[in-house]
Amino acid sequence: MSLRCTERDEWLQADGLGGFATGTATGVRTRRYHGLLLVQAAPPAGRFMLVNGVEAWLSTPEGIVPLSAQRYAPDVLAPEDPARRIDSFEFDPWPMWSYRVPMEGKACAFRVEHELFVPRDRPCTVLRWRLRGGGPSAALGAGCKLHVRLLMSGRDYHALHHENGSFSFEPRGDSTLVPDGQRFEPYPGVPKIRVASNGTYRHEPAWYRQFSYAEERARGHDHLEDLASPGVYTFDLSSGDALLILAAEGVPTGQPMPLGCRNVSELHDRLRDAQTNQLRMASDRFERAAEAYIVRRPESHGGGKSIIAGYPWFTDWGRDTFIALRGLCLALGRIDVARDIVMRWAGNVSQGLLPNRFPDQGEEPEYNTIDAALWYVIAADEYMRAAAAQQALSPDDATALKRAIISIIAGYARGTHYNIRLEDDGLISGGASGWQLTWMDAKVNGWVVTPRVGKPVEIQALWLNALAVARRFDLSWEKVLQRGIESFAQRFWNPDAQCLYDVVDENFRPGLTDAQIRPNQILAVGGLPLCVLDPMRARAVVDLVESKLLTPVGLRSLAPGSQGYRLRYEGGPLERDFAYHQGTVWGWLMGPFVEAWVRVRGGTTEAKRQARERFLSPLIAHMQEAGLGHVSEIFDAEAPYTPRGAPFQAWSLGELIRLDRVVLAEPPRATDGLAKAIAGTPAGGSQPVLAGSVRR
Repeated sequence: MSLRCTERDEWLQADGLGGFATGTATGVRTRRYHGLLLVQAAPPAGRFMLVNGVEAWLSTPEGIVPLSAQRYAPDVLAPEDPARRIDSFEFDPWPMWSYRVPMEGKACAFRVEHELFVPRDRPCTVLRWRLRGGGPSAALGAGCKLHVRLLMSGRDYHALHHENGSFSFEPRGDSTLVPDGQRFEPYPGVPKIRVASNGTYRHEPAWYRQFSYAEERARGHDHLEDLASPGVYTFDLSSGDALLILAAEGVPTGQPMPLGCRNVSELHDRLRDAQTNQLRMASDRFERAAEAYIVRRPESHGGGKSIIAGYPWFTDWGRDTFIALRGLCLALGRIDVARDIVMRWAGNVSQGLLPNRFPDQGEEPEYNTIDAALWYVIAADEYMRAAAAQQALSPDDATALKRAIISIIAGYARGTHYNIRLEDDGLISGGASGWQLTWMDAKVNGWVVTPRVGKPVEIQALWLNALAVARRFDLSWEKVLQRGIESFAQRFWNPDAQCLYDVVDENFRPGLTDAQIRPNQILAVGGLPLCVLDPMRARAVVDLVESKLLTPVGLRSLAPGSQGYRLRYEGGPLERDFAYHQGTVWGWLMGPFVEAWVRVRGGTTEAKRQARERFLSPLIAHMQEAGLGHVSEIFDAEAPYTPRGAPFQAWSLGELIRLDRVVLAEPPRATDGLAKAIAGTPAGGSQPVLAGSVRR
């Protein structure tokens, strides 16, 4: 799809191993994370930025024509604004630019097309430039040469690089991709860079200094960087396409590079054919976008699959994984991928908890969350239903998953870290000073912005849903479930506001409530298999959330007019962390809200039609801006709802897909049994309804 070219719009190509290439529609890098070869050395973390970008220009009989542009300090775009020369830009199925090249005295200018793609399961990026235009092909671009400098660093992907005497510019022998390639080793211990091209290489070391990254500056971070360029690749475009293939050596791979290629053209064609065949397996834009977040773990790192929470700076997070899995995997029929994920995480249960994050490197997983394990129960149960509907659930898998689920429930009931425990009222309390345990987890200089210590409302909804799963395997949980349902109805209803309290027994003080209007209450009605409110109260909650929190792209994290409400997510890290859950809009919450909105209207065809038109259309339109083809993490609380945070977010996209394929599907797009299973109803049967609940 051809789009306008702005620096606010970003493209993504993921390699399925945790590495990726990403940049802007104009080609101007605005983040430290923008690069062409960013690879995973120790999945799912330990990423290295190897090749940050290129400096590309044409030499023609009439002079030099720049094809790339860089922003330098203090704020200089050089050599010119690239948007002036870009005719068109497309991001699907991979980025492609068309550049106008003026020719004096010619009736029609010719064009240079540039495309790049990242082959699936290979730490590699393929770049191609070719001539297109209006004149006879024999005379097209006569005497036109392309020159390309690779801009390299070899740094941790969170860091910035600066000129130093240790960078190694010298090529170190054959690239091993094809004959006559180059192999660079920027620093000891850093993955090596293999380069193959069908051009000529001239060794001409140079430092490019003081690149300025606009997004980093706007976010209050260091934003200046120096990059190294070993030499210049030159191609005669009038004789054929220019090809550059960049690959990392010394990192885990899913598929080996093609062997026995006689030249770069053959290597390019084999990689392009493989990528095209891979894309054919994804039938539409949702499936292609979802594939970016599914990553393979090599056998040396435990094997299986995982979900990257977002690009460009997230890794795999527990909570995000289990929320996103239902849309990215189950709603798209990727039962095999869902199995790999839930089975791998089943082995990480510790005293009832699951990790919320695997650090980048060298540290133990972080078990600092009250809800990740409960989301796991929901995801694992929905996987079992979907697999059973396809007769793909093995007895061994079922046993292992049931054991993990019961271990989680029993761990919460006994009591575990961070004062997480089952209370006499059948509900879960938890929290500890200095710890942020719910999804509202911003922390500023040791101060937790939204501590929510006590009994947060969505934790109870998750707990009651998890108990409903556990009681199918062990009826001893039935009494706890019923006691919890009764307590929830009695203790969380706020008669003055006609909605639910956000926290009860706040700070472990019985009877103390937090009456701030937040979106967490929507999970008592939608987003989970069972609603835990009676129909009248469920409708009241949905109506209030719609009136106070709904925006075209998600739900506000706090109602306007509340103490601490922030209109914009901007400024330095402290300002942004404070605003993170104080009004900022979250796209993933559109999933629970729309599901709740349809439920309280009886789940009719007309309700689904209205919901699709009112709530899905703006989000789908948003996929043409910011993270192109994806859904952003967050947005400003007020119009124009500027996209913020990570431009590519797994649970935001996952919930949009779940709405499209499951909640609002009419008729179901999957087989009846699978659709019912994903929706939380066993195939061929009915789900027992909780007292006073509304069934999907």
